[in-house]
Amino acid sequence: MKRRDLVAEIERAGCVLLRHSGRHDIYHNPKTGRSEPIPRHREINELLAKKILKSLVQQAT
Repeated sequence: MKRRDLVAEIERAGCVLLRHSGRHDIYHNPKTGRSEPIPRHREINELLAKKILKSLVQQAT
């Protein structure tokens, strides 16, 4: 999955960028109180992308 697609989907769900870290950006969902690091690679492994989405987005519903 392209990183920009993952970030767009996360931001659509209400997540915000907390900070830039070494090789990751930290996104936070204020609804659930959960945070996840997002790698700064052009392509992100599908399994990792699904895990990030499940953790940040699906628990909000």
